[in-house]
Amino acid sequence: MKMSHLLGERFKETPSDCQIASHALMMRGGYMRQLCNGIYSLYPPARRITRKIEQIIREEMDAIGGQEVLFPVVMPASLWRESGRYESIGSEMARFQDRSGSDVVLGMTHEEAAVQLARGAAKSHADYPFMIYQIQTKFRDEPRCRGGLIRVREFTMKDAYSFHTSQEDLEEYYEKCYEAYHRIFARAGVPEVVAVKSDSGMMGGSIAHEFMLLTEIGEDSIVLCPSCGHRANMEAAECITEAPSEGICASEGRTDGHTECAASSLPLPALTEVSTPGVHTIDELCAFLGITAAQCCKAVVYQRNRDDSYVVLFIRGDLDVNETKLTNRLREEVHPGEITEGSGLQAGFIGPAALYAGLRKSSGENTGLTILFDRSLKGATGLVCGANRADFHYTGLCMERDCPDASYEDFAKAQEGGICPVCGRHSLTISRGIEVGNIFQLGTKYSKAMHMQYVDADGAAHYPLMGCYGIGIGRLAASVCEAHHDEYGPIWPITISPWQVHLCCMRSDNAEVHAMADALYDELQRAGVEVLYDDRNVSAGVMFSDADLLGIPIRLIASPRNRKEGCVEMTLRGNKADTCKIPADEIVLRVREKISALTAALQPE
Repeated sequence: MKMSHLLGERFKETPSDCQIASHALMMRGGYMRQLCNGIYSLYPPARRITRKIEQIIREEMDAIGGQEVLFPVVMPASLWRESGRYESIGSEMARFQDRSGSDVVLGMTHEEAAVQLARGAAKSHADYPFMIYQIQTKFRDEPRCRGGLIRVREFTMKDAYSFHTSQEDLEEYYEKCYEAYHRIFARAGVPEVVAVKSDSGMMGGSIAHEFMLLTEIGEDSIVLCPSCGHRANMEAAECITEAPSEGICASEGRTDGHTECAASSLPLPALTEVSTPGVHTIDELCAFLGITAAQCCKAVVYQRNRDDSYVVLFIRGDLDVNETKLTNRLREEVHPGEITEGSGLQAGFIGPAALYAGLRKSSGENTGLTILFDRSLKGATGLVCGANRADFHYTGLCMERDCPDASYEDFAKAQEGGICPVCGRHSLTISRGIEVGNIFQLGTKYSKAMHMQYVDADGAAHYPLMGCYGIGIGRLAASVCEAHHDEYGPIWPITISPWQVHLCCMRSDNAEVHAMADALYDELQRAGVEVLYDDRNVSAGVMFSDADLLGIPIRLIASPRNRKEGCVEMTLRGNKADTCKIPADEIVLRVREKISALTAALQPE
């Protein structure tokens, strides 16, 4: 390809709406053009990158027995009603009617289509196991588009679906995909991608992993343990706490060292009501009584989206609620509660003692109110909590005494410096990351809902178990750019770079230099090398600036000086120290050697 014919422009200035490096550089470099919010058209450089990513993925999916198929973008709503997701998925899914008035949807994922395709073809146990995959356009009406291709509404994705007759077989194949994903990311130039345990979300299933590129611009919070290597997405990260080491004694107004009701040999502090006028928040309460947030029991109030019924979650005062854990427990969505006069709740002064006592017989739940307890409160005593009337709190709360038979679950977010659930050290750190892939063990969630069955050797019918495995193509391309760039532009890995070589003809108005560059361009192409040839009559500054923005790893420079010396200058993008002059008759051989070396460096072990 000659630059004089390449569609797209490159710009010196960064567009005002670009907040992260990959978005800014790909807009400046002529990779894409925004059509509307969250929807982009790709120019040739970006399309060449995504095609190479797709090819790497195809090779790795084929290597583990994948069979490529293609599902429709538009699907009948009846298919999604079978699985139950037509109603459970919100406004992210585009719904409309065709000309006959039938309800249809735009595919945002294709589990339903995969089951519909497979259930007509895999009716015997002899047909199993198998995996089908596609690379297809999807649409998700994302409310928070950002970062160029990082978070969009229309996107290309590889999604794969495996079908199995046993949990053991599913787990074995899941591990194969897990390893294949690491090979894919290594070959694409981001071997630093890590796998973390994750929440399965709307996909369903019990076991899931996300593949994360750790970067400060990432939207996801990742919980890491440098001591043992444990990793988890914040949504799925277990929060392990110790009971507060100090409580406040109601009768004496001092800390008394109580830790657990059952284990302490000291007398328990009495549950005592104290006046706390105008004190509504944990910070205000701590300042008023001279205590820490860990010595408090706070109430966080939600309402179910379905019927606005109240959910009151009690948690230690220094912790935050992980709303994903809460919605998974309730199996429905919630929103922050709006406490009204008829709710029976006293805003700012809600406590568990009296509130829980009235609901003990129903295990803390009834049709109008659900009470939940985070496990950070289990065994705690000497806590301060609301007294369920305005301007009063209780001191001396003992959970085992005042809330007997309470059930405790993990509803808290993991914290920096928290306890690792694997090695038990206070070593957790919180990092940011971009999700570039995910894998799920779905079990029978979809096959059972959609009545997909096979017959075993004895003639008995069973539901197959499923796994699903996704990679966003455009997001991966942008993530590679985010991981590998400098102030001048992207530094593309050789395996996905739009071209392998960028040939710059300096002084194209010089007939001899131009002839030399033309001959080299033709020779490289005959040798099977992908070349972008800058044949324009522009200044060196413009030519090199554009070359930096295109980020091609190998750069060749033909110039009057080099022609006189009978050589061509070769340099690597992002590594100007690796620059040499090569005799013209050796250049093709040396270029091919460099391509092979750069490619080999990205091959996974």
